[in-house]
Amino acid sequence: MASAPGPAGEAGVVQVTLRHTGRLNAMSRAMWQQLRAVFKDIQRSHGARCVLIEGDGPAFCAGGDISEYPGFRFDAAALREFHEGDVWGGLSAMLDCDVPIVAHIAGACMGAGVEIASCCDVRVAHAGARFGAPIARLGFPMAPREAQLVAGAVGEVTARQMLLEAATFSADEMFARGFLSRVVAGDARAEALASACRIAALAPGAARLNKQTLRALKSAPPADHTPPDPYAYADSAEHREGITAFLEKRPPAF
Repeated sequence: MASAPGPAGEAGVVQVTLRHTGRLNAMSRAMWQQLRAVFKDIQRSHGARCVLIEGDGPAFCAGGDISEYPGFRFDAAALREFHEGDVWGGLSAMLDCDVPIVAHIAGACMGAGVEIASCCDVRVAHAGARFGAPIARLGFPMAPREAQLVAGAVGEVTARQMLLEAATFSADEMFARGFLSRVVAGDARAEALASACRIAALAPGAARLNKQTLRALKSAPPADHTPPDPYAYADSAEHREGITAFLEKRPPAF
């Protein structure tokens, strides 16, 4: 796992790379813990305007690191700690992050990969990417909060097929089912990076507030979880700049 500021000319874009060499970036326990730490840091960063997350090499993430499973999966307390501590710790840090997240998805996006992608705001995939959660073949279900997350992102019908049939889907199928923002036959990474740069060029405070509002709307009842004063930004400098620049027919300087 690695995170770093974007290259020169991509101010405000933070790159997060899932890296597990030789295992198609399968998530180890250490990687889940690192994912949590990375996104906690991004949330606290005043300079981060957008995150671009991707896998190292030809895959996004092939799932969990099954080689670790015998060490804890067969003990109920240890298994609970893995899912509720390590895995949900990483996923919840992404979900709680107010900085927009763009995913560049290539190759395998399975199990843990689908869960991580489900936490992203914009998902751009290469046409050759494959999606699924065939853990039924391994003899275990998806943890409840992870299943709720995935079903909310991919849709209940698709989640049931993934979990009950161990079905896998092409990028085109996942686009048709509403999971993907774009499918690119050529350079999907360039398209994902362009999306991140477009987001980073816009008002960062507005982006954070939009994410807070969208997150609150998923809660019930929404009115109990919205920001205390959703209009407190009225006199903010970036609000004024955005409107003034539009009226003056010039690019805003955020």
